Amino acid sequence: MEYVIVAAAAVTLFLLVRIGLGARVARRALWVLTLAFVARLLIHVLVIRSNSIAYGGDNFVYEGRALEIVAYWRREGFAFVTEEQIESLHSVAVPCNVFAMIIYLCGGPAPLACTAFVALVACGLCIVMYRFARLIGADERAAFRLMTVMAFMPAFMLHTSDTFKDGFNAFLIVACLGLAASNAQRFDMRKLILLGPLLWALWNVRPYMVFICLIPLIFGLASLKHAFPLCVLVISATLLVPLLASPDVAESTPFAVMQEQLERGQSESFRRANAEGGSGIVFNDGGNPWGAFVPKLIYTLLSPFPWMDGSPVLQLAKIETVLWYYLLWCAASGMRRMWGDSRRMLLILLLFAVPCTIVYTTTMSNVGLIFRQRMPIVMVVSLLSAVAWTRIPQDGRQLASGTGTGPVTTGSAASARSSGTAGKAPAGVP
Repeated sequence: MEYVIVAAAAVTLFLLVRIGLGARVARRALWVLTLAFVARLLIHVLVIRSNSIAYGGDNFVYEGRALEIVAYWRREGFAFVTEEQIESLHSVAVPCNVFAMIIYLCGGPAPLACTAFVALVACGLCIVMYRFARLIGADERAAFRLMTVMAFMPAFMLHTSDTFKDGFNAFLIVACLGLAASNAQRFDMRKLILLGPLLWALWNVRPYMVFICLIPLIFGLASLKHAFPLCVLVISATLLVPLLASPDVAESTPFAVMQEQLERGQSESFRRANAEGGSGIVFNDGGNPWGAFVPKLIYTLLSPFPWMDGSPVLQLAKIETVLWYYLLWCAASGMRRMWGDSRRMLLILLLFAVPCTIVYTTTMSNVGLIFRQRMPIVMVVSLLSAVAWTRIPQDGRQLASGTGTGPVTTGSAASARSSGTAGKAPAGVP
């Protein structure tokens, strides 16, 4: 049964490529994503499960919790299991329930089948990245290049080659931001409805990311004068504040959960415990999470550095870090281009990347941990690199914003705009 699920994941990938991308792009993308899918299964078998680099921890924990869910189902019947039923689940209910379903179907532990599903999510994220890049102004060549780079980023490949939650987290974040950008360009109630289950799933993977994503989501809605006037949003928020501030509600609201997680991540004891690991870093901040902010910011964005010692995985991470430096350099050029051509889309990306970076900076204490946590930041910033890679026609006109559809939804192409005659699509845009 395990191999049947692996085959089903491969067939699903084929369908996603055909549905999510145009016929011409799909023919090329299928080869790239199939190779990325197979590479993850090989890494799972030959590297992680063979213990050739002695790397793992969270993946085995999640697999163990999935087995607990299967045992619960056999006692109590099928239901979505949260920390209310199994306390050890905490905030990773979605991936653990998914793995539990696969294990239940296979009749026992099925790490290869679970990894096949994780690899499918990773390849789906690459499709979303392509569509998102097209949406914000990248041409087909640049978007395809970005999709290929993301598919084979070393750390992303490693953490989507077993039962880690990082692939789920990155997919849900980028999908939510892509829908926000798509709605800011052209409002569609179906996209807004789709955000509901995506945010719910994200809450059950990494809860505090929901609040960081809400900032660009609200900005995208606020910019739609005809759909959601800013005054309506302000009035609604004003009415909700007294309710959320009441003592009876405040203890059980998602805001309280977020505050608890943030305080835990910023606490001196938590940061000291993380710093005791092999790649731990101790800052002279006097116990204040906001102290030594600049050094922490540098480590958050740019570590591991070439001169650092550490495990074999940390040494391999330096390869990706060099690539990340290049993407940052290109993103600066893409940012300048978007500031003059598509400022609203740029702000949606920055309203996620900047607050997320600041939050992680205040919790910085371990290079290996921050290297995994910043993967969504790398994904979002890399979208700006695709804009920088976009070719500008010789007449100097800027390419229009993508295909006009959301990165995870299908639809007809929106009318492209150019600096010339209004309504006339510039060269190179289908």
